[in-house]
Amino acid sequence: MTAREDTPGSRSRVGVAVPAAGSGQRMGGTRKPFLELQGEPLLVHAIRPFLADARVVSIVVALPDEDAANPPVWLTRLDERVSVVAGGATRTESVRNALFGLPSDVDIIAVHDAARPLVTSATVGACIDVAVGGLGAVAGSKAVDTVKRTDASRIVVETPERDLIWNAHTPQVFPADLIRRAYAESDGGTDDAVLVERVGGRVRMVDDGGMNIKVTRPEDLAIAAAILESRGADG
Repeated sequence: MTAREDTPGSRSRVGVAVPAAGSGQRMGGTRKPFLELQGEPLLVHAIRPFLADARVVSIVVALPDEDAANPPVWLTRLDERVSVVAGGATRTESVRNALFGLPSDVDIIAVHDAARPLVTSATVGACIDVAVGGLGAVAGSKAVDTVKRTDASRIVVETPERDLIWNAHTPQVFPADLIRRAYAESDGGTDDAVLVERVGGRVRMVDDGGMNIKVTRPEDLAIAAAILESRGADG
């Protein structure tokens, strides 16, 4: 999806913060963003849908210190809008570093995990449109299983209504001043929307179809490849 002159918020300037500095312990210490999926690094798959939207003016990727000092050529040559900063010891620190590496004049900021290579241009565009309207937007999918809340002894204390439960993914997209304030006042957390909610922001879920999986373990690569192949067959 590319922004057209007659689309909502077509003159908005969007920045994207991509945390990609994790240790990849569940992948045996391998840097997940650099793993190949159908011949390209996960990171390339993750950011390409953002590059396809004309409203995106900057993408800042937070890499481990050694990679930030000498980033891979395939990343630096991908698009002139892509730049690199050093990440931090936690996801929150990496997102914060990327946020403040973005141009100061962006109106909208998206945060997207490098380990989610299956996000679609349609989802990216829909989340940006929601943020242009003043709300936060979180890509996700409605829960398909019944959810139980327990106490510390695993005794069930509540069964929330499943129709109101969502799984939160990324991108998570917000008005720039809101997400910057949320991170400036943050005392920690792994979900960007939670930080925004803490400073009074309102957030809407955007259905991404459920195939926007996160590559966490080796077997997830095979699942991601199968999803990409099915999309190619459908197309």
